Amino acid sequence: MKNSGFIDTVMEILHKEVQQYKVPVVDLIGVQTKDPYKILVSTILSARTKDETTAKAASRLFKKAPNLQSLAKLTKEEIGQLIFPVGFYNIKAAHLKKLPEALKAFGSKVPDDLDGLLTLPGVGRKTANLVLSVAFNKPAICVDTHVHRIMNIWGYVQTGTPFETEMVLRDELPHNHWQRINSILVAFGQKICLPVAPCCDICVIEHLCPQIGVTPRKIGKKRKAMYGKNTKTIISWNVNGLRALEKKGFAETAKELDADILALQEIKAAPAQLSESIKNLTGYTSFWNSASRKGYAGVCIYSRIEPRNVLYGLGLDQYDQEGRVLTLEFEDFFLINAYFPNAQHGLTRLDYKLDFNRDLLAFANNLAKEKSVVLGGDFNVAHKSIDLRNPKENEKNPGFTAEERAWMDSFLQAGFLDTFRMFNQDPDNYTWWSYRFNARARNIGWRIDYFCVDKKSENRVVDASILKDILGSDHCPVQLFFK
Repeated sequence: MKNSGFIDTVMEILHKEVQQYKVPVVDLIGVQTKDPYKILVSTILSARTKDETTAKAASRLFKKAPNLQSLAKLTKEEIGQLIFPVGFYNIKAAHLKKLPEALKAFGSKVPDDLDGLLTLPGVGRKTANLVLSVAFNKPAICVDTHVHRIMNIWGYVQTGTPFETEMVLRDELPHNHWQRINSILVAFGQKICLPVAPCCDICVIEHLCPQIGVTPRKIGKKRKAMYGKNTKTIISWNVNGLRALEKKGFAETAKELDADILALQEIKAAPAQLSESIKNLTGYTSFWNSASRKGYAGVCIYSRIEPRNVLYGLGLDQYDQEGRVLTLEFEDFFLINAYFPNAQHGLTRLDYKLDFNRDLLAFANNLAKEKSVVLGGDFNVAHKSIDLRNPKENEKNPGFTAEERAWMDSFLQAGFLDTFRMFNQDPDNYTWWSYRFNARARNIGWRIDYFCVDKKSENRVVDASILKDILGSDHCPVQLFFK
């Protein structure tokens, strides 16, 4: 048994602390009703969705479908309209449409055991355990990303996935903490122990926390002392659709990231298709290079620093019509935001990609003659075997072909540096995960998003990291501190 004194102490402190925080929506619904149907449905809706969005969607749905019988009368399309804009609402609508039929095996009642719940559409271990705890008051450990992350920060577990964390906690965590661990750590993780720049300076357990793998937020003099007052925070993120990300709380996430420059790829939108709050993100000036084809590719940059000049594309129509490159010139460096082509299934665009790679390198080399160059974006290639979970199985697949990897070799040999590998040589650090097979939770991923700088600017790189806990896309952001 692990040190029960530590966990008892921090859980008691946090139990009192989170009373003043906003209660996670599923726990709130559990207080309002013990109806297993409503708790189950709310939990399904809450996956990868902000609590505020989940609460409104659940309220709309329950007005039309307060019970299983009325849910069965709705079409998938009607359910989808009622729960929009929760994350993956079409998939969740399909799961909810199948739910009444699936529950017939249990007498049209929500089962009160883990195995039964796991047979239901849209129900994984996290959902099943949360329903057991909230709806049936049964001992269950619900492990989401907050619980998994914080338990590793405390050193209470040393695990790579939420599933592994759950299995360890089942053996090690005292039973009196099982039911409340999720609600307490979700509230704590959303308010103080944030995935990026946690607020350790105001944390009530800061004196007890080992802060394993944590980079606390830098504020005022503390940040200047560590990085220097002229250090810039630059973040790159393939968002896989900016309009979709807006519905998942992009404006709030951008505020949390607190970057000086935020470069996005695969925005799949033109400015005219976006809301005013996204076109004009508070505190930033925005720059856009969208694809000619609607709903495809495109890049943009939000900057708190006014650039001297803006360069749209490479000046080559075969790439520029796809909105793949946007460059801002600042006083002492260029920032190139690039969305590299995907070689595609069957490698049908491999030649196109290699041509793009060659021309982009020539473009970057030309800029590097004038001043420092920072090149960030989705390169759509895992450079070495360490950069993906299953290298042998992917040797002939897009993103890990010999040709793409050879170009990455030549790019670095030409004088550019992979900033992440300047600080971290460990495996299992990825930036993209397939939406299939629960790949992100199992950390079966690829590192294909990079920040690179020209060789002469090496000493300007202060730090580089992967922000793997930021959700909303199949990619996570990457971060560079550049002075």
